Amino acid sequence: MRFIASTLAIAIACSGCATRRAAPEFLPVAGGPARPFSAAVRVNGFLLLSGQIGTDSTGRVVPGGIQAETRQTMENIRAVLQRSGSSFDRVVKCTVFLADMSEWAAMNEVYVTFFTEGRRPARSAAGANGLALNARVEIECIAVDSR
Repeated sequence: MRFIASTLAIAIACSGCATRRAAPEFLPVAGGPARPFSAAVRVNGFLLLSGQIGTDSTGRVVPGGIQAETRQTMENIRAVLQRSGSSFDRVVKCTVFLADMSEWAAMNEVYVTFFTEGRRPARSAAGANGLALNARVEIECIAVDSR
């Protein structure tokens, strides 16, 4: 019975999905060196952001370690969200990649300051061997589209 009720609830929730489907909109990376990916893709009510690292306007990773990189990474995410007409309040999921999992707590100290307490997105974190530009952290996000 639960299975039928769950299936029915999903079907009802998705009944409007087919009418909202539109072609994906690929939002280009702004400024800095050319990159082989979109900054974000808007599709079916969501904004999917590419992973961001802590680079400045010249494309170089900021100095200062994991907290400085996390702060710049989150500011880069904020910039993509704003250019897309969105904000951190609309982010529902983040994935964090760390070059060194022992820096998880230090990264979190900065990460949490970008979200309203009680409205923090779902999140996964994983250790990674070799992030782009030898970054310490990379974060990707999914937001509900504000359109």
